[in-house]
Amino acid sequence: MTNTPTFLKDANNVLRDQGFATSNVWYHGTSSALVDSIKTQGLKRSGDKVLKNAAKQTMATIGNSYTESIEPVFLTQSKELAFYWAQQTVRNRSVRVEGNEHPVVFAVSLPEGLNAKVKPDVGAASLLLLKEGEDFMAYLAGIYQENGFGIPDIDLMKADRLEYLTVLGMAYINSDISANYLKLVSE
Repeated sequence: MTNTPTFLKDANNVLRDQGFATSNVWYHGTSSALVDSIKTQGLKRSGDKVLKNAAKQTMATIGNSYTESIEPVFLTQSKELAFYWAQQTVRNRSVRVEGNEHPVVFAVSLPEGLNAKVKPDVGAASLLLLKEGEDFMAYLAGIYQENGFGIPDIDLMKADRLEYLTVLGMAYINSDISANYLKLVSE
């Protein structure tokens, strides 16, 4: 059983035998601390500057260099999955940033041209081999089971690219997303 708020439970509408259905509406989970910035600037690749700066300072303190990479904007076709990733963002930020933050989900409605640029996140294979990935797979299995489906059967090393999108609900776009395509999901 997942701890997703009821208003974000949507797997019963988007989960099928073949996995998560796609459309031009995607979801992005993040921290409440970033809402105002996202509402004005949109979703930016490598978005969380506070976390990036904290990592840079930590590396400088221990005498190592830090090379900032430009990450894409991560998306999913389910509010429930976006909520999971929002929880992870809040947890990661709590280690470096003080404050009372909570998970939030943005709906991302993309026009056809941008929607065509959304890709399956096969890079997630490396994450899924770590403890964080095991936690996600357990969360995902709970969603499948709550909705009358068996636990997803996927070999992460042999999976087809599309399975990362359909079975795991993991996608990305290597573009910034304008604020006018975003809406905070609320009750």
